[in-house]
Amino acid sequence: MKATLVLGAMLLAAVTFAPAARAANGVVEVKIESYKFDPPELKVKVGATVKWVNNEKRANHSVIWLGPGGFESERMFPGESYQRKFDRPGTYPYSCGPHPEMKGLVVVTE
Repeated sequence: MKATLVLGAMLLAAVTFAPAARAANGVVEVKIESYKFDPPELKVKVGATVKWVNNEKRANHSVIWLGPGGFESERMFPGESYQRKFDRPGTYPYSCGPHPEMKGLVVVTE
């Protein structure tokens, strides 16, 4: 019984602190579903590529980078995606152009 509880706790910890989901090519993926970025916050290493995939049925979205030098991606319609490679450490807040209540954050470390 005690071993089962310990194993259960270890599995829960592994699920809770699992790294960001990665596509087969090593790209970190952010899903856009139900008018949310999932995961809303992401921590990656310098050189990582992040790909946003619009899984909505009807809505279009974009990624608009907030702060100095900010820019907006092309609109992504259902089934489309956008990706960006991060070459410098820093904190990169973003939102959705058409839906500014949708917020996200990419933290890039060395």
